[in-house]
Amino acid sequence: MNGPLDGIQVVEVANWLAAPLGAAILADMGATVVKVEAVQGDAVRGFRAPGASPEHLFNLYNRGKRGITANLEHPEGRAIVRKLVERADVFITNLTPARVARYELTYDALAALNPRLIYANLTGYGVHGPERDRLGFDYAAFWARSGIMGIIGPENGPPPLQRPGMGDHTTGVVIACGVLAALIDRQRTGKGQQVNFSLFNSGLWVLATDIQMALVTGASMPRHHREAPPNPIWNTYRCADGRWILLVMIQADRYWPNFCAAIARPDLEHDPRFNSMAARQAHSAELVRILDEVFATATLKEWGERLDRHGAIWAPVQSLSEAVQDPQARANGYFTAIDHPSLGRMETLQAPFRFSVSEVTVRGPAPELGQHTEEVLLELGYSWEEIVSLRDQGAI
Repeated sequence: MNGPLDGIQVVEVANWLAAPLGAAILADMGATVVKVEAVQGDAVRGFRAPGASPEHLFNLYNRGKRGITANLEHPEGRAIVRKLVERADVFITNLTPARVARYELTYDALAALNPRLIYANLTGYGVHGPERDRLGFDYAAFWARSGIMGIIGPENGPPPLQRPGMGDHTTGVVIACGVLAALIDRQRTGKGQQVNFSLFNSGLWVLATDIQMALVTGASMPRHHREAPPNPIWNTYRCADGRWILLVMIQADRYWPNFCAAIARPDLEHDPRFNSMAARQAHSAELVRILDEVFATATLKEWGERLDRHGAIWAPVQSLSEAVQDPQARANGYFTAIDHPSLGRMETLQAPFRFSVSEVTVRGPAPELGQHTEEVLLELGYSWEEIVSLRDQGAI
């Protein structure tokens, strides 16, 4: 395969989701990634989700990697990681600052071994400040702390939880982006550097439109009120078959005449209550009630066809089972199938971008626990006798 990162060597000492996913994206681009797990394995190996085995989830975040085990509490286990780093281009970790220091895996320690090393460091809340050591899954640091959780959902209702891994998936892409930029910078300077990421920072960036307004005004932006939104044709409506449709006509005045034609209500176009953006906002609740009645007269499929004929912008509110079979997703190759040693033939997601020439794709299944330990140690110069001794000592 001709990948844009062919020849790049990555060492990953990380667990759970975001940092391993960042490394998996680099593997999709052709990098050789060695995942270093504790002897008992990454916690995700035992994490069960409804309808899926732990292997399904572990495969998503660790596909295409080589896997070894090393006991970082043992000096010989730490020595293995240092040997890997000496020949690596990139080191990725999400260990806490205290553990990084204890295992002698700080940037300064590893840069002394390899000055060209790109050191990608993920934390929950950043490397500075009073909470630099605070633990944080994406539910906490990305979703709740950033303000996303506090601005989503009904005004007087409880704040909703995110879906699993939403912040981790976003942050994984950010990690890949940062690593790629650091590699390009190294081409110019010949030097590596530390690149810091945090789940909290990713959450703020995802909410950047609202955050920018809060920086300027010092106030929170209002939540969306479905029954009285500022723009009633940027809203959700229930169709006759119980399905929901999302209208997204942000430039409301531009789309208003065609929208009125699509719903067969030409009388609304020039109605003084609704004939401008300001008028529709002033009479929003009244218009939403009218549109609720209108959309209740036809199915989602029927409305989609009518809206398309008139150039409206809309989307169906799909279920996951619909999303994974969406013809548009299939036509663009957003999923791929791989052969897994225990799960057999299975589908998984591709990375969220496509190259016209270079091949970016899932290179294979995730490694079994310690699958490549002996192979990698032999490449590092260890003898079979030394490998047996390391195992006897509990270092691997």
